Amino acid sequence: MTSSTLRRTLVVFILAAVALGVSHPALAQAAGQATMAAQVENPPADAVKTDSGLAYKITSPGRDSVHPTLNDLVKVVTLFWTKDSVESKPSSMSSPTQPILVGAIMAPGLREALALMTTGQQMRLWLPEKLAFAGAAGKPKGPLMVDVKLLAIIALPATPPDVAAPPADATKTKSGLAYKILKPGTGTARPKSNSVVTVHYTGWTPDGKIFDSSVIKGQPATFALGDAIRGWSEGVQMMVVGELRRFWIPGHLAYDAVDRAGVPKGPLVFEVELIEIATK
Repeated sequence: MTSSTLRRTLVVFILAAVALGVSHPALAQAAGQATMAAQVENPPADAVKTDSGLAYKITSPGRDSVHPTLNDLVKVVTLFWTKDSVESKPSSMSSPTQPILVGAIMAPGLREALALMTTGQQMRLWLPEKLAFAGAAGKPKGPLMVDVKLLAIIALPATPPDVAAPPADATKTKSGLAYKILKPGTGTARPKSNSVVTVHYTGWTPDGKIFDSSVIKGQPATFALGDAIRGWSEGVQMMVVGELRRFWIPGHLAYDAVDRAGVPKGPLVFEVELIEIATK
């Protein structure tokens, strides 16, 4: 298991200078440089305006009727322009490779707009500075015009009802590890201590907060069991491919002895699905 945490994952603001159904050159050819810069503070008369000051136009319809909430993860791609943007080079922040929690997005206007959108929908937004980055250090200043496309809505994995402590029907090992098999596997081989495994996992603290999840990242994790925390190494070696288990890992088998910023101390709960085994 890697040491990256959900917290690190969720602070990434997913804005990208990639296709929103059209290429950058095509967007650049749609209007002249001065025209695009002028539009930043001048939404058209037919734009919808909200009480907050957000203005928007739907430029491509969505596919369903589900809207993301502040507690949902979304994948989006976005282009934005400031008053000083060069038409041939719209600004961008990063590539849309990781989902982001809607509630963690810095720009209030973008949060508001996403709550109105459905999967596949594309909008053009006009954000006054107070709904953009509000003068935050290192962020674009002033108003923004944003093209945003909602690629996907991803619900957070549900928190198990028994994260506070292992239930009575959990199996306990001599080390203090506890587990329950949630879904049987289809294989017969089990990993060894020197195996490289590929898994999907989600981890919770005893108060029910997710701190890391490959499910949210949208990509399984591959790592050597010898590099994992002791509770993972012991627990995953008991599994077969296709199996899903919930582990209650006491602090001494987790990160209590790990001197590294950002890792949670004390007991933890993980749900782990073993996808593949490879021996070094």
